[in-house]
Amino acid sequence: MEGRQAPRLNKDGITIHSAEEFEGMRRAGRLAAEILDMIAPHVVPGVKLDELDQICHDFMIANNSVPATLDYKGYPKSSCISVNHVVCHGIPGGKIPMWKNDKHKRTDDTLFDGDILNIDVTCILDGWFGDNSRMYVAGKPKPYAERLIQVTHDALMIGIEQVKPGNTFGDIGAAIQRYVEAQGCSVVRDFCGHGLGRVFHSPPNVLHYGRWGTGPVLEEGMFFTIEPMVNLGRPETKVLADDWTAITRDKKLSAQFEHSLGVTADGFEIFTESPAGLFHPTQP
Repeated sequence: MEGRQAPRLNKDGITIHSAEEFEGMRRAGRLAAEILDMIAPHVVPGVKLDELDQICHDFMIANNSVPATLDYKGYPKSSCISVNHVVCHGIPGGKIPMWKNDKHKRTDDTLFDGDILNIDVTCILDGWFGDNSRMYVAGKPKPYAERLIQVTHDALMIGIEQVKPGNTFGDIGAAIQRYVEAQGCSVVRDFCGHGLGRVFHSPPNVLHYGRWGTGPVLEEGMFFTIEPMVNLGRPETKVLADDWTAITRDKKLSAQFEHSLGVTADGFEIFTESPAGLFHPTQP
C-alpha cells in the first residue's frame, strides 16, 4: 500500500512491529474473539456445522471484516470446524468422520450430544488478521473428553507464559511438550503456530514441541499464534482426500486452543482474549 513503510525484519526474517501497530492487532484480535463468543450458544446437539459457519461469516461481514479462510488456497468456508478426532482444518458442510468410539451414524455434519469441536476463525479488519480458536462441547462431554480439553487449554497457557524477550521459540514448545506428555497425552507435530499481522501466515513457525534454548530469540514487536493440538492417543495425523481435513491416525480424540499475541518489553499481550470470558467451554 502506498505510503506504508516496508516491514522491519530481524536476522531470522521475522517481522518486528512498532508500538503503533499493536493497536491494529488489538482490534482484529478482539473481533475474532467476539466471533467465538457469539457462536457459543449456537453449539448444541442437532445443529449443522454449515449453519455455524454461516453465522460466523455473517457476523464478520456485519462488522466490516473479511473471513480470511474463504477461498484461501481454495478453502471453501469462512471457518474451520474440527469435530472429535479431527485435528484441524475440518470443512463445515461435509460429513463428520467417524471416530474410534463413535456411537452415532454420521450422514452429514450434524452435531450429536457429547461431540467436542474446535472452531477456528480468522478475520481481516482494516488490513490486520485476527486469528483464534477454542473448544466447544455439544451437550455434555465424556469425562475423558473434558480432561483432554483442560489439558489442551492449560498447555496453551503454559506455552504463553514462556513469551518474553530473551526466551526462545524452543522454550515455548518445550514447555508445552513437557506438560502434555506428563499428562499422558501427545502433541501433534504436523501443524504449528505462525507469525501474522498484515499477512495471514509469516515466519516464524511456532512448534508446540522442542528443546529449551533453541530456535529464534523472542523480541519485542513479534506477532504470532500459539495453537497446540493435543491428542488422547498418538501424535500422528492423516489428511483426508479433501486435502484439508486432518484426523488422528488412531482415531482417538484431539483438541486445540489458539491465541494470537504480541511480544512486549517485559512479556506478552494476548490479542484474542474472550471479552465475555468464554474461552474455556467447561469453566464458568
